[in-house]
Amino acid sequence: MEEEYFNIGKVEQPSKGCCLISDPFLPDPNFERTVVLLCEHNEDGSFGFILNKPSILNFADVMDNADGFNSLLYVGGPVQQDTLHFIHKIPGLGGDKITEGIYWGGDFDQVMQMINNGTIDQSDFRFFLGYSGWSQGQLDEEIKENSWIVYQQPDIANIFDMESDILWKNILKGMGGKFRMFANYPIDPRLN
Repeated sequence: MEEEYFNIGKVEQPSKGCCLISDPFLPDPNFERTVVLLCEHNEDGSFGFILNKPSILNFADVMDNADGFNSLLYVGGPVQQDTLHFIHKIPGLGGDKITEGIYWGGDFDQVMQMINNGTIDQSDFRFFLGYSGWSQGQLDEEIKENSWIVYQQPDIANIFDMESDILWKNILKGMGGKFRMFANYPIDPRLN
């Protein structure tokens, strides 16, 4: 009965532009209660960025010539945390289209120019240190093991505007059914 109760049912296939919602029982502390925007998923592997794991640094802390630009940096994942990445909502900036209205990367010189001119709208960007990556077939296996819940159509507002500390919980609640129960599951069941 318990196994059936916690089994999330049909396993959704991940795809570029979907979000991965960590299962409340996922033992990896790098991904505890995280939402990952998947930027690529193919036969070679997968990568994305954790949307709800703020770092203790601002953009100006890691980039020269960005004084006063205090956009918070997020921990994109445990891989190569000495690299800076960004997603945005500006089609003219270039980059790889992840899904409708969301792009990864682009003309970084133009971003720096926007920062220096004071014309950047911080709500159009999310900056990350590092990324989340999976080798060939690894993510598919983790999904089969119910480590991740695949959320196929993320709302752009969730990605850029929702507060980090409520994103995981709100997405699960919005999915309804058994996912609503997951959203209320305590971090430490012993404290229940």
